[in-house]
Amino acid sequence: MSTETETAAAARKLPLPTLTAMVVGSMVGAGVFSLPRNFAQATGVWGALVAWLVAGFGMLMLAFVFQLLAVRRPELNAGVYAYAKAGFGEFPGFLSAFGYWASACVGNVSYWVLIKSTLGGVVPGLGEGNTLLAVGISAIGVWAFHAMIMRGVKEAAAINKIVTVAKLIPILLFVIIIAVSLRGGVFAGNLWGDGRSSAGALFEQVKATMLVTVFVFLGVEGASVYSRYARRRQDVGRATVLGFLSVLALFASVSVLSYGVLPQRELAGIRQPSMAGVLESVVGPWGSAFIGAGLIISVLGAYLAWTLMAAEVLYVAAKDDDMPAFLKRDNGRDTPVAALLLTSGLITAVLAITLFSDDAFAFTLKLCSSLSLVPYLLAAAYALKISRVPDRGRDLLVAVLAVVYTAFLIFAAGLKFLLLSCVIYAPGMILFVLTRRERGRPAFIRAERALAAVILVGAVAGVVALATRLITI
Repeated sequence: MSTETETAAAARKLPLPTLTAMVVGSMVGAGVFSLPRNFAQATGVWGALVAWLVAGFGMLMLAFVFQLLAVRRPELNAGVYAYAKAGFGEFPGFLSAFGYWASACVGNVSYWVLIKSTLGGVVPGLGEGNTLLAVGISAIGVWAFHAMIMRGVKEAAAINKIVTVAKLIPILLFVIIIAVSLRGGVFAGNLWGDGRSSAGALFEQVKATMLVTVFVFLGVEGASVYSRYARRRQDVGRATVLGFLSVLALFASVSVLSYGVLPQRELAGIRQPSMAGVLESVVGPWGSAFIGAGLIISVLGAYLAWTLMAAEVLYVAAKDDDMPAFLKRDNGRDTPVAALLLTSGLITAVLAITLFSDDAFAFTLKLCSSLSLVPYLLAAAYALKISRVPDRGRDLLVAVLAVVYTAFLIFAAGLKFLLLSCVIYAPGMILFVLTRRERGRPAFIRAERALAAVILVGAVAGVVALATRLITI
């Protein structure tokens, strides 16, 4: 019986191609379709190239961090959360898990907003994705996906693998067509973002793109989150790096080549998804429809992957007694029922909030990126902590560079999104208190009280700023 059980469990494990598809599927979502406009609003060709160089190198260091942690700490599952806990204690570990989960939920809202904005070109009632009709239809979609995932993680992962292949086709075709149609004069005219060629201006332009690049690279840790499903442990690191390098080349091509089709001012004003407008300017209306169809496939696939990862983080944290016990529930098909229910519920709630947003997509994109920075920083810092031994010089260098990069991202995000992140973290601490009470322990120990107080002060400041319209959504 034991042998049969082990054989059945092995059959449910995910091979390297499927893990890689989970990484690619997590990253290739809404972000890539919005790149031409988002970059054109911030910078020109030189700034874009520098931004991708910085983001690509920094995120590669993070990818290497997840690779080395998967090898050095194979006993830790649900990587992002587990690394923070192992390195810095229960409360930072909880914050990492909660922040990662909240980031995934907010990111999923941006997917629905962009889908409805795409369809809004045909159905005016959907507007920019934040009308009552758009939010209502999106909510139905959220719970339809909820029902599908309830059928089992393995089945959902298989669907994601198919969708990943399907959604890459229109993006690759876009790159080929734009590369062939590139006009040298237009490209040269877009070299400098706002006509200023100083180093200071270039730095500000690059800084303005950082949250955008973080958003499109979210999911680089996808294989690490699913480490308990990997057929071979070394596949976790390989899938992370392979998936990252693939999407880096794709994202940089989409944004940079677009500067050779339209002037920067026109690119900056294109309706989202801006890839559709760029292709339409070259091939006509069918280009917009083609990209729109690809976007819907891509975003739904990314939504599936991110919903799976979000629920997985809560589930594993609960199994480790770092989240309330009710989140341990599953349905016998490897589906964390309670965690999935909480995930779908938060997505629906944030969807409702977008009704009050002037630019729902931009807001959810940047908030999603900001929430992910704490989990990334803690993972990089843990890699730094375990690499401070004489025989791990390469690991130490990678960890240092990853820490510097994530710290720079927090600086680039600015105070606004740091305060908004605190607004989300603060009520989440209720789950931590409930967990401690279930175990008969005090809510916070001394060091944890100081960190909790900082978060609460930041949350109050964020609420005051929102109330006085110093921060808009």
